Amino acid sequence: MSKLTADIQANLELFVNETKTNQLVWGLKNEEGWLSCDSTEFEESEVMPFWSSKEDALTHNVEEWADFEVLEIPLDIFVEDWLITLSEDGVLIGTNWNAGLEGKEVEPSDLAKMYLD
Repeated sequence: MSKLTADIQANLELFVNETKTNQLVWGLKNEEGWLSCDSTEFEESEVMPFWSSKEDALTHNVEEWADFEVLEIPLDIFVEDWLITLSEDGVLIGTNWNAGLEGKEVEPSDLAKMYLD
């Protein structure tokens, strides 16, 4: 069962804590690439959602995202490569979106800092 709630700040903290523990981040990818969407918080920004558990990622692998595959990314590669590249590209990170597609959208550099604590 999902640990995600309507509290998007708590879901962000869960994302950081669980990914630190499991050393994995989960995302959705199809033949065109990794899932990204328009930001709901910032105009003209793109956000790429990631989850701290495979189960939560799988709950979004339906309807318009049914052709995506749920894949894991090792945490060290996510932090050292992905966050740098996404920051350079101006893409936000969507953390642990809940069933209502609500989740904190954060700058990759801000997320990277959370792993230093």
